[in-house]
Amino acid sequence: MSGFGRRVIHSGSTELTLVSNSAEPQGLRADLVGREDLKEKVRAILMGKIDPGVAGKMPRMQLRAEIALLVTAIATEEKVQLNELEENALAAELIDDMIGLGPLEPLLQDDTITDILVNGPFDVYVERRGKLEKTQARFRNAQHVVNIGQRIATAVGRRIDESSPMVDARLADGSRVNIIFPPLCVNGGTISIRKFSKQNIVLETMVQQGNLSAEMAHFLDIAARCRINILISGGTGSGKTTLLNAVSRHIDGGERIITIEDAIELRLQQPHIVQLESRPPNIEGVGQIAQRELVRNALRMRPDRIIVGEVRGTEAFDMLQAMNTGHDGSMSTIHANSPRDALSRLENMVLMATANLPLRALRAQVASAINLIVQIERMRDGIRRVEKIVEISGMEGEIISTREIFAFKYRGERDGVLEGTFEPSRLRPDLAEKAAHYGLEKQLLESVGITVAPITVS
Repeated sequence: MSGFGRRVIHSGSTELTLVSNSAEPQGLRADLVGREDLKEKVRAILMGKIDPGVAGKMPRMQLRAEIALLVTAIATEEKVQLNELEENALAAELIDDMIGLGPLEPLLQDDTITDILVNGPFDVYVERRGKLEKTQARFRNAQHVVNIGQRIATAVGRRIDESSPMVDARLADGSRVNIIFPPLCVNGGTISIRKFSKQNIVLETMVQQGNLSAEMAHFLDIAARCRINILISGGTGSGKTTLLNAVSRHIDGGERIITIEDAIELRLQQPHIVQLESRPPNIEGVGQIAQRELVRNALRMRPDRIIVGEVRGTEAFDMLQAMNTGHDGSMSTIHANSPRDALSRLENMVLMATANLPLRALRAQVASAINLIVQIERMRDGIRRVEKIVEISGMEGEIISTREIFAFKYRGERDGVLEGTFEPSRLRPDLAEKAAHYGLEKQLLESVGITVAPITVS
């Protein structure tokens, strides 16, 4: 008998063979669809033969091999008709339930999936290439959803229960998770996972995917290198964080960057990065550390740039203050449907923090702090495109004036894919003056379609 908790099945002289994850045939889990009674029978017997505490401490590959042997033995003893593929599939499911995220594990391993949406125990949807589709993945019951949700929250020091039925969390790979349980939802529990690509997305990749043009990518590259303050605007799931990650790669590696987020999502590649994460209140309702407090504290940490993952509240006021007081090149994202809406939302957030500020003074501060607004949108064909790049050009009376630098011009639709072109306005941006200090004025102007005549010396 081997030392695997309370296991009572003798393996005799059978040699233990480790089965790697890569050896698992694809699509096995579908073999057991519709055979829930059979799976529950084997699962119940199996859980009575092992000690979960011991199993949880074993390496995954060793546990995988042990569980596979147990499933085979149980199927033989109980005269359950399972072929080898079904046994491997059941063993994989049991391991995912014990130490993973249950039926979500195969979806997390699928690189074509960008979102996983659990609507109760029996409805699991995913997003592929911008389109939603229903999967065959199922939880056993509502309690199974609750158990997986609590496992996710506990792993990052958060809690979710009836007294606190909502939580934002993240997975080990950085994927963002939102969980909401009854009584706030009536379907037994909802889990929303926003996956991030295992490969770091760069602007060149986004050009190849049709998210923006090569000229727009070059313009954003120069803007990041010239320490331009950038606000990326868009709706939910439009790709704001992905674009922010891509643009931030062009920040000089010698700068000290401080990121502030509710849940860590940014994946910057520079060597000198400090990541700060807000903290929700504890069970007594105290101990909360909001993003605004982290922005204030970041100012005392000698930052070269401050990047706020998403500005959504009173921290907007302190972020603008930082941008106006020597922290050029700072960046953030905001939920808005257009650049003008982004400015309006920013104004409202600042007023939440300081209602006594005159509107003209507030707008003057916004106009001085923000240099560029990049509007990105997930269009109806599922492709995320940079719809506009707009420069803040100053104030006209009490109105913030803007100048369009690039825009996506819709031309038509073919086979369900929108057709159009990314066109520059060919207007000289005010940013050219700052780019000149970095020796990049000529490149900046050429990226927006302005040809710079060579200087001839007579």
